[in-house]
Amino acid sequence: MDRTRLTDIYFPEARSRLIDLAAFLDRIDRAEGQDDFRLKSLRAALAELAAPGSDKARKILLLLSDPTAEPVAEAGAKSAAGAWSRF
Repeated sequence: MDRTRLTDIYFPEARSRLIDLAAFLDRIDRAEGQDDFRLKSLRAALAELAAPGSDKARKILLLLSDPTAEPVAEAGAKSAAGAWSRF
């Protein structure tokens, strides 16, 4: 499938997600306080997204994933954070 066909199919959804992300970041920027590790991870992922080259999905997934192999003694939250606390 060529780029034009892929763009025809997926552009509306990608556009919507990009606008949603921009709105989220606007709300964050208007709020008080500092970025926690999730926002720092998201900003690093956005930099990767803007970088030239391919394989972006894999690179971003690895950036957000916990690379450690050892289990933690106790989970720090009741749900997944969606990003690794490397920052």
